[in-house]
Amino acid sequence: MAPFVTQKLPGLLAKVNTADLSFLADLIQAGKIAPVLDRSYALKETASAIRYLEQGHARGKVVITVP
Repeated sequence: MAPFVTQKLPGLLAKVNTADLSFLADLIQAGKIAPVLDRSYALKETASAIRYLEQGHARGKVVITVP
């Protein structure tokens, strides 16, 4: 932050909870949780993917595949 700005930027810390992470891992392995994939784009179509995101159409994750 610049010396003339009065805003403060607080740090963001996440508390690691091993039990919660283990529970989530079990749900993922059991197939009860899955990411919602909206679209997949090839690396050369990255500009199109960004335009799609900027337009607000995405209802899930937009994936860029790298060959």
